[in-house]
Amino acid sequence: MGIKIITDSACDLTRDYIKNNNIGLLSLILNLNGQAIKDDLGETLSYKDFYNKMREGATPTTSQINVHEFEEEFIKYIKNGDSIIYISLSSSLSGTFNSANIAKNNLKDEYPNANIYLVDSLSVSVGQGLLVAKACEMRDSGIGAEEIVNWLEENKRKVIHSILIDDLNHLKRGGRISGATAAIGGLLNIKPTLFLDDEGKLIQGEKIKGKKKALRFLVNEVREKAVDTENEILYICHGDCLEEAETLRDMILEEVKFKNVIISYVGNVIGAHAGPGVLAAVFLGSNR
Repeated sequence: MGIKIITDSACDLTRDYIKNNNIGLLSLILNLNGQAIKDDLGETLSYKDFYNKMREGATPTTSQINVHEFEEEFIKYIKNGDSIIYISLSSSLSGTFNSANIAKNNLKDEYPNANIYLVDSLSVSVGQGLLVAKACEMRDSGIGAEEIVNWLEENKRKVIHSILIDDLNHLKRGGRISGATAAIGGLLNIKPTLFLDDEGKLIQGEKIKGKKKALRFLVNEVREKAVDTENEILYICHGDCLEEAETLRDMILEEVKFKNVIISYVGNVIGAHAGPGVLAAVFLGSNR
């Protein structure tokens, strides 16, 4: 008997982190060139190959995790007597959280004493991953499931995502901007920024001309909004633009001290919507 933390592949944590911290992982599906591919953190389809396919013109779509998969995953740990904490991709961006909720309700009659806690992260990518990592730290320090869930619920709206999109055409394909806006923005080298609001929805922020100014915008976001940085981790994620991610890290660390900085890929499911060249800084702040 213990606490089993489960998340989905949208968290964009590494396979090693998932394995080393005994985290249950459920995979969303990437639909690419007529093929359904399990999103298993880059194992079946490497991140680099995925982004190269997008650069060559592939237009992937994604599918949520279904109810049956959640039921199968939950039953394994219910039978072991574990308390389950599932931390999901934002419900405003996917129906995955709703599938988990249906599965939980379906299992109530057969397993009335099961402790299944569902946490809608209201986050995406390493923002979701940040919450998973916090839950693991608390579990490993002996904190109980209910207290962990309370902390997650109280703090999830403090996870700040400062996102920079490189290619407007991917936003156009997702219906977030018009074709005309994408065409003009591309000609003018406009880099749109995105953030997540308190409902976990993606909101378009400032439009910045040029990559250098856009990187400076991300640095300023971290400097102005991050809290208790010497005791917290800064997460930087990228859509196959490692050099820019490292440049951003160095720029931030010139002005703000963090306990640690973790650089990782934006995974295939989230990258399908954001496109190559996406860059984001994710960190804890006072509020969004």
